[in-house]
Amino acid sequence: MGQNLALNIAEKGFPISVYNRTTSKVDETVERAKREGNLPLYGFHDPESFVNSIQKPRVIVMLVKAGAPVDDTIKTLSAYMEKGDCIIDGGNEWYENTERRQKAMLEKGLLYLGMGVSGGEEGARNGPSMMPGGSFEVYKYIEDILLKVAAQVPDSGPCVTYIGEGGSGNFVKMVHNGIEYGDMQLIAEAYDVLKSVGKLSNEELHHVFTEWNKGELLSFLVEITADIFGIKDDKGEGYLVDKVLDKTGMKGTGKWTVQQAADLSIAAPTIASSLDARFLSGLKEERVQAAEVFKSGGFSDILSEQVVDKEKLIDDVRKALYASKICSYAQGMNLIRAKSVEKGWGLKLGELARIWKGGCIIRAVFLDRIKKAYDRNPELSNLLVDPEFAKEIIERQTAWRRVVCLAVSSGVSTPGMSSSLAYFDSYRRERLPANLVQAQRDYFGAHTYERTDMEGSFHTEWFKIARQSKY
Repeated sequence: MGQNLALNIAEKGFPISVYNRTTSKVDETVERAKREGNLPLYGFHDPESFVNSIQKPRVIVMLVKAGAPVDDTIKTLSAYMEKGDCIIDGGNEWYENTERRQKAMLEKGLLYLGMGVSGGEEGARNGPSMMPGGSFEVYKYIEDILLKVAAQVPDSGPCVTYIGEGGSGNFVKMVHNGIEYGDMQLIAEAYDVLKSVGKLSNEELHHVFTEWNKGELLSFLVEITADIFGIKDDKGEGYLVDKVLDKTGMKGTGKWTVQQAADLSIAAPTIASSLDARFLSGLKEERVQAAEVFKSGGFSDILSEQVVDKEKLIDDVRKALYASKICSYAQGMNLIRAKSVEKGWGLKLGELARIWKGGCIIRAVFLDRIKKAYDRNPELSNLLVDPEFAKEIIERQTAWRRVVCLAVSSGVSTPGMSSSLAYFDSYRRERLPANLVQAQRDYFGAHTYERTDMEGSFHTEWFKIARQSKY
């Protein structure tokens, strides 16, 4: 990632120095720069000569593993830096760590920027989406570079903008990754329903996702999913996707997103269910044993006996996937807004949607609709109630319900789609059964309750009244 970003910067005409503790990686980067057009990239094997090679005031971008390695790298580099110099952390760092480092660096006369970078290795080389937050002074100093290095979207511009103060850049990137978790889980569930219930072959799945990528679901993740279904196994028979072990890894940003949602009392069930799905996927050995224990339950018979209209199912799943995605993005945007209010960052949700339209993993035509929704109403409480998105959900909700019901009756888990539907149904209802839950809380804990017919806080001696009525 760091190597590709350095090559991207050099290719745009900006001379750049590179350093890595592993000298072979430095040499490899220099060789690539020569092969890819004698790019103005220069390698250094020690931190002092690396720092001294940079024009003042120096700006150093580091991409290292979050946590202690970042602190170690800062300590190494700052020993040779001078007042006014800056370090930019381009990794997936916890936003509070970024704010801590900003304060520590400022005491030394140094500046610090936390910048989320999305797009993977390919995006870093050809144009990522970047989310810089922290010192506006530093951002303006490197703005020209970032504007040229970022992904370029016609009629929308470079996929980079100054996010805000403090750790806002890292926070926004964290939520971006949480939305990414939800997106990937929803796509996986669409695949599971089509394959397990609809009995679609990999060839058919390749065709379906390729077609979906020409319409409302046009996105990087749907595009690569179509590609995956078309790749044969080069080490054996059949398709490679069927040989990939069903255990999903993670690096922590999804967990951070769910934790922040809980801390801020923001409902994010789609993102949370995607995290739970990864946890459950990691229990491979237990799941194999459980499958044996429940073999007598007839679950495989249910699937084998299920008869569906393939074309109808494909259309229903497409609609369910789209509606569920709206819920996932709505949850992510609400989390960003809540944090922005708490921290006073003043984040602009429409602008975030704009810079996610290209370069990043969740880039999609769908994001243009989100930008327009926030452009129409910057104070929009939830994407679900934007007139256009509301209309689309209403048009798709019947198919959405059919897919979830079919999955449940077939014994196929769809936690993302199911929780998205539950989120929608809870949000659209004027009255929920929360009145009973609050009554229970008042019964056993005297937590009090509010009434629908008068102002104030009330407590009832439920236990005494209930006992009196029994005797």
